[in-house]
Amino acid sequence: MRNLVLTGGIRHDFTDNTAAVIALLDSVGIESEATEDIDAGVAALALGSFDLVTVMALRWPMEGNPKYAPYRAEWAYSMPRETQWNLANYVERGGGLFGLHTAALCFDDWEGWRALLGGQWRWGRSFHPPRGPVRVTATAQSHPLTEDLSGFSLEDEVFSQLSLARDVMPLLTARAETGDSTDQPVLWARQVGAGRAVYDALGHDRASLETPEHARLIQRCALWAGGAEVPS
Repeated sequence: MRNLVLTGGIRHDFTDNTAAVIALLDSVGIESEATEDIDAGVAALALGSFDLVTVMALRWPMEGNPKYAPYRAEWAYSMPRETQWNLANYVERGGGLFGLHTAALCFDDWEGWRALLGGQWRWGRSFHPPRGPVRVTATAQSHPLTEDLSGFSLEDEVFSQLSLARDVMPLLTARAETGDSTDQPVLWARQVGAGRAVYDALGHDRASLETPEHARLIQRCALWAGGAEVPS
């Protein structure tokens, strides 16, 4: 299986995170390459060389809040209509989509991203407590991704109050173990046309990505989204 990672952005070590994810997927036979050029990467999907596209980036127009002004020249991004169509077409015709952590914050001026990924950050409503101890729990939904997985703990951020598509059925929820926190959906998987889409809201840094239970989950997510058999 071949995987294209769309990456890059602010306030996360995307270089290190991408290297960690590529290594995890390589160990289950998934060959990956990464790019920070979103438009060129999505255009390459139409060539049929990739079974899966993984979005582990923080790319959005960065309009409004002046605190993002220092980053806009390098990282602000609004997805052109052609790229939107190419990405949606890739998934709907059978490609796999795997979104990690900040993928929900990406492309926030494109409503179709929520329909593809299954959920999206809403500025002014969505938030996350500070990074810290998190308890992850499986829901009652049965799925190969969470088979034999009842729950685990790790250090991460819990994205809260995301805007979810109507057909999303969470497979995992998470709760920050400090402060006033409630259970929030952090994993779902769904069909999108002939393709498959998975979103994992965890994965702020290498420590989270390489927590053994989370690492195994990431491998399962990529395999399932790419149409491969998920090992038990």
